[in-house]
Amino acid sequence: MTVPMRARSRDEAHRAATPLELLFDLCFVVAVAQAGRQLVHALAEGHPGHGILGYLMVFFAIWWAWINFSWFSSAYDTDDALFLVMTLVQITGVLILAAGVPRAFAAGDFGVVWFGYVVMRLAMVSQWLRAAHGSQGAERRTALRYARGVTGCQIGWCALLLVPAGAAPWVFVVMAPLELSVPAVAERERETTWHPHHIAERYGLFTIIVLGETIAAATVAVQSALDENDELGTLLPIAGGGLLLVFAAYWIYFAVPIHLHLRANRHAFLWGYGHYLVYGSAAAIGAGIEIAVEESVGAAHLSLLAASACVTVPAALFMLTVWLIHSRHQKRGPAQQLVLPVSSVLVLFCAFAGQFAVLAAGVVASAAVAVGVVLTARQGAALEA
Repeated sequence: MTVPMRARSRDEAHRAATPLELLFDLCFVVAVAQAGRQLVHALAEGHPGHGILGYLMVFFAIWWAWINFSWFSSAYDTDDALFLVMTLVQITGVLILAAGVPRAFAAGDFGVVWFGYVVMRLAMVSQWLRAAHGSQGAERRTALRYARGVTGCQIGWCALLLVPAGAAPWVFVVMAPLELSVPAVAERERETTWHPHHIAERYGLFTIIVLGETIAAATVAVQSALDENDELGTLLPIAGGGLLLVFAAYWIYFAVPIHLHLRANRHAFLWGYGHYLVYGSAAAIGAGIEIAVEESVGAAHLSLLAASACVTVPAALFMLTVWLIHSRHQKRGPAQQLVLPVSSVLVLFCAFAGQFAVLAAGVVASAAVAVGVVLTARQGAALEA
């Protein structure tokens, strides 16, 4: 049965992610995996500029569609048949987008990616129009601004079909900031009633899924290398270091409760937008581990230093970004505040550790976790004394 779509309360008790949202996340990570796989191919073939630029563009489309749905559902999830159907349409759109990722990387043809994005975004427009229909006053105007903004941006993305393949990055440079500005413009009169605990949980769950995909990609790479070359001694430091990096990334992200910081859009938007780098770097760690594996068995056309940097750069970016938008709000004193920034610099330098670069990065990240735990325990003991 379809019910009027009205905003949920920001103070609602026991607000948690739904099974539909979990399915939504799992399907989106398929597209993340495709983007990561194409990044591996481009970097391994010695085309870093093409690979990184393509990855940033495709990942933006995936991330932005995910973030829009997540914040909308936090405020308006009615859990009825129509909401379910429109969410499934968005899932279909991301699967279409994922199917077009290889073509976008290989030939600069964004047609399929664009069509998948159209499906996702127009489904989102229908959700906002439904929200406008079930509301009035400032809330209705906010929903209509969202609907108009998303539609206008989608028309702008049509330029991808009209310009030469080499001009696609310029379309991205123009359209991405416009997309990011829609929420700020739409909510200038009234904030949507997203739920802080729910939205923090949604972001956390997607972080887990992305890290899980990173482990899966690295595992497949190690397995394939073993099957073809039986280079266990060379692969063990990479596999061990990669696992330590992922474990440390999980610990670092979930070490502090963030929902208490998300009180208003001023805090929440910066935090939410910053996850473009958090998710992008987390997924890129897995791609980097794959490249390190390929280099170790002679299957990649790049140097050992470059292959190592493919792991250490995204790992350092993850640690620094998580500190900047997430962890620092709960840290007390200069010692706690400096752990992640200093560790991210040390992880970068691990690229010069030769065949043990990934292992060294994993050890540094694990040491950062250990130091953080000790400092937090000491602070707790001092407060109790």
